[in-house]
Amino acid sequence: MFAILGAAITAACTVATASGVARLSSEPSLSGGRYTSGGGLTVAVDLREAAGRTQVCGVWAQSRQQSILTKHVERRVLGAGSVVVDGRRVVTGLNFLREVPPQPDYGGLEGACVTTDRPWNPDTAARASVRIPRQIVHRGGYDAFDAGEPTVYFLPTGPAAGG
Repeated sequence: MFAILGAAITAACTVATASGVARLSSEPSLSGGRYTSGGGLTVAVDLREAAGRTQVCGVWAQSRQQSILTKHVERRVLGAGSVVVDGRRVVTGLNFLREVPPQPDYGGLEGACVTTDRPWNPDTAARASVRIPRQIVHRGGYDAFDAGEPTVYFLPTGPAAGG
């Protein structure tokens, strides 16, 4: 039974390989979220065609000012994210994205790309969305080691890096 479940999960996932850099369109898909302690992330992605396959290119930014409790958690937060097209995940894990400073417009920036095994369909390119789940990024408590620090969550609220 576990073998069947594992095969089904594997079949539902696409394979992505690094494939250079490309400029984002003037209107990339934006997403992200904020931390309950302040600050947040913005992710901008585009889909394009690469040798008949779907290529995902993008960048991410984080707030310049944020709590010390959220410093260096971005790899974990982005790693849990995915790019979805028509309800299907085309990329799992967003750590391939290139970091940029927060800005008001992410169009035209040079983003890192991965090419998936999903066939290219120009009709779905504009329907890409980024999903990053709600997650605990710092677990507080009341023992001698954390001095009563709060539990901090990442909340998927949309672009939140500022700029």
